[in-house]
Amino acid sequence: MRKALVGVLVLLVVVISALTFQKHSTQRYARREAVRLTGGNPNRGKELVGYYGCNACHTITDVAGPRGKAGPPLDGIAERGFLAGELPNTSENMQRWIREPHSVEPKTAMPDMGVTEQDAKDITAFLYTLR
Repeated sequence: MRKALVGVLVLLVVVISALTFQKHSTQRYARREAVRLTGGNPNRGKELVGYYGCNACHTITDVAGPRGKAGPPLDGIAERGFLAGELPNTSENMQRWIREPHSVEPKTAMPDMGVTEQDAKDITAFLYTLR
């Protein structure tokens, strides 16, 4: 009985370790892809999301502060087909949406926050890690 219990515990540790490794591998891949697609810095983008107050209107995992409900949650945005219900989800379109939302959808509630071109690249890189 004791050997069986030890065997089960060892198996459990192996499975948990494998799942943890897989999760970290997936996160590393998402990060590399985000940098490749956007030319931005996801770490800086995460800071900028807080700086520009994106989380005042959006729920964003791993970003401290408010969890806004006015806009859609941004988790999984990298896997969505469209932005603002009309733009194909490409790096260029996301950067445009972040910088000039009213040029895409004049009646949007999303404010123009004066986001610079580089900041938009970095924010997009961070958002593309949210899978």
